Amino acid sequence: MTTISIRLKDDEKKELEEMCADMGMNISTFYLIYTKKALRDRRIPFDIEAPYDPFYSEMNQAYLRKADHQVKTGHVIEKTMEELEAMEVE
Repeated sequence: MTTISIRLKDDEKKELEEMCADMGMNISTFYLIYTKKALRDRRIPFDIEAPYDPFYSEMNQAYLRKADHQVKTGHVIEKTMEELEAMEVE
């Protein structure tokens, strides 16, 4: 048995950890599966996918936090449907 160290950027490691967690595994298991498949097939192996849901993207989460803060602090503009229709550009 041997240990292999891999250098990754911090953000890439975090993203890989999250992806692996979505698939029910950790990074060590990910690399073990990858290695066994590559050795068996003698090629760069298979696709393993963790569906990407843009709802959970950091950009969207930041937008939702901002909107939530605006609602909680009363910084919300309310308009009726009639007011919105009156704003419509012809």
